[in-house]
Amino acid sequence: MRRHFLVRRTLARVLLRLARWRTTGEVPRRGVLVGAPHTSNWDWVLTMLLAWDNSVQIRLLVKKSFFKGPLGVLMRATGAVELDRENPGATIKALLADAEVDETFLLGIAAEGTRGRSEYWKSGFYRISRQTGIPVTLAYLDRPSRTVGWGPTIDLTGDVGADMDRIRAFYADKRGIRPELATVPRLREERRTDS
Repeated sequence: MRRHFLVRRTLARVLLRLARWRTTGEVPRRGVLVGAPHTSNWDWVLTMLLAWDNSVQIRLLVKKSFFKGPLGVLMRATGAVELDRENPGATIKALLADAEVDETFLLGIAAEGTRGRSEYWKSGFYRISRQTGIPVTLAYLDRPSRTVGWGPTIDLTGDVGADMDRIRAFYADKRGIRPELATVPRLREERRTDS
């Protein structure tokens, strides 16, 4: 194991113990990670600790504005990838090229797109998974149980409603740090297929 992974894992375990959070689940080798519920900036910290505790690197898509100044150095050091929301295609294309050659590839996406309540999730995770064949892993955090973990890894079928029903069922009992800000797992595309 490379030294920096060992240092990160040790640090993660100490910090998780101090904060009284625990990690759970089986780490996927390849996946588009959907992280939910996303209701606080602490979600990012807990996601990084989950990855470090399991000695993996997540390429976490983060909006461009977080990369200004000293925070940008920290974001890049933790594996965050700058996403320009005006031109997301270039970033996604480069990441998918990495997926072709990397044995372990974990792309993290906050499908809610914001820490506040919204009507719909962003569908980028769904499109990326369907276009590449990379399965979706449902990562989560749950404040009442103080757990951050890896949920099931699923292959999407293309039946948006049925796929999202599975995702909704998994997240139904998960509560974020600020549960009142959570967005129900629902895509705009579901509305189109129901009509």
